[in-house]
Amino acid sequence: MSSVATTFNTASSPVQGYLNTVGRAARALLAALLAVKPYQELAQKEAGVISKAKNAVAKFSPRQRARDIAALYAEANRYESTMPNLSAELRFMASRG
Repeated sequence: MSSVATTFNTASSPVQGYLNTVGRAARALLAALLAVKPYQELAQKEAGVISKAKNAVAKFSPRQRARDIAALYAEANRYESTMPNLSAELRFMASRG
């Protein structure tokens, strides 16, 4: 039985060196895309976003809300004849406040 052992340097030719570099870059990119954050950090970040969103809703004055609702109703009336589904959606959004 004969066995052939070949040993070669991965950077023996410019093409192999280039392919080796491209392979490492692709693996690094894939690792970065698939990296996951620790659960604790993610949970804290989400809690911060939720609390900021609750504070942002509380900052609107009643006058601003009434003006925005009136604008939604005006848009709904404008599109009633051409896009009745859009008009219904805008009215629904306005009714939710």
